[in-house]
Order: sequence, then C-alpha cells, then structure tokens
Amino acid sequence: MLFDVDWQGGQQIRNSVLADSVVSVFILPPSMAALKQRLQGRGQDSDQVVDERMAQSRDEISHWAEYDYVLVNDDLAKAKSDLMTIIRAERLKRSRTPSLSALVQRLNAEYEDLGA
Repeated sequence: MLFDVDWQGGQQIRNSVLADSVVSVFILPPSMAALKQRLQGRGQDSDQVVDERMAQSRDEISHWAEYDYVLVNDDLAKAKSDLMTIIRAERLKRSRTPSLSALVQRLNAEYEDLGA
C-alpha cells in the first residue's frame, strides 16, 4: 500500500499496528521557489490557497528527520527511480522474506547429501 499523507498522517501510520511494516519517505522540493512555482503551475488553487500552502510547508518540512528516507524532487525521473530503489531494497530485506529460512535449510541438506 502507498499512502500520500502529511506528517501527521505519517506519524499516525508509524504509530499504528502497521508500524513494523511501514517504510516512510519524505519528499522535499529542491527550493521554496520551485515549490511555489509548482503549486501555482497546477492552476488548481487561488493565490490565497497557494500562499497558505507555502506557509504550511515550513512546518511540514521541519518533520523531515522523522522519516526513514528523504528524497529531493529536483528531477522527477530521478526521484521516481530513487523511490523504486527504496521499494525494491525494502522488499528484499531478510525480515520481509520469511521463505529464506526454508531455502537455507534445503541448501544445507543438499550440501550434506552431496557428502561434502
């Protein structure tokens, strides 16, 4: 599952029954000017709403250190690639691959069967 939440939502998820399975990623803008330009460029919000979101962004950004990973979205393709790398690495963690124990036991049995 992927959740797109603010820092408070992230905190709730990390403190929930899902805590052991949560991998948190905070995405930073490359600059405040870029953030404002992106918000304005969407054309969805009034100038007042953009200004309010910019004011909230400072508080949001102050929570970056609470996350497992932090990406800077200065290049969309690179940020996407980095996010996919995080997902792949997390899926490969030993703790998320319970079938490895059985594989290692089988490999050890095969080793013994070979008479080595």
